[in-house]
Amino acid sequence: MIQINDLKKVYNGVTVVNVPQLKIKAGESIGLVGNNGAGKTTLFRMILDLIRPESGEVLSNGNKVAGGEDWKNYTASYLDEGFLIDYLTPEEYLYFIGGLHEQNKPQVDEALLGLTDFFNGEILRKGKYIRDLSKGNQCKVGVGACLLQKPQLLMLDEPFANIDPSTQFRLKNILKEQNKKHGVTTIVSSHDLNHVTDVCERILLMEKGKIIKDIATSSSTLSELEEYFGVGQIASYDGVDKEENH
Repeated sequence: MIQINDLKKVYNGVTVVNVPQLKIKAGESIGLVGNNGAGKTTLFRMILDLIRPESGEVLSNGNKVAGGEDWKNYTASYLDEGFLIDYLTPEEYLYFIGGLHEQNKPQVDEALLGLTDFFNGEILRKGKYIRDLSKGNQCKVGVGACLLQKPQLLMLDEPFANIDPSTQFRLKNILKEQNKKHGVTTIVSSHDLNHVTDVCERILLMEKGKIIKDIATSSSTLSELEEYFGVGQIASYDGVDKEENH
């Protein structure tokens, strides 16, 4: 699904992403973890062609993402509230997104019924503009818009950060269902190691722009990551630890 070759991004003389090679197969559930400044969001933005690298390329289904259009038809992402149209109500925004994907209002309404628990009565028919919602509820709108698109590839950047525990639980179930039931390739970044190891079958640990661990999730993965972050090994780690070939 996704292949990265010699991808590098530099800001003010500092290399913030340096990924020689990465392959993500269709149907995989990927968790991206790392400290602030590790390069996770920059990597996301290059995969989505929001910023251009100094060198290298991102391929989606074998085609270059940069300057391409086909990948947009099967890719949905939510990075932050800045990508929402905040002067619309949630309903107006969701109908707009549905319309972009040739869905009429009744079809969008039907799809939104499946998000009733996730929205928890806090999103629709509240008479609020998106800009007036909490960050957590803005996240719900963004994720809901992604799911309306019925994507083959779903990318979420820190989706658990601002939502309450009940919504976190519901979102984890949604992500598992999308991956297991519908075969959606999911890539989720998160600072919360518990959530990401629960949802994702493969964990990429990123630090100083490099992917330094590539782990198949197992019963020991959470404790391994907690130990890794806790003992402060990251700053001195210069290699790549591959525990499973992909």
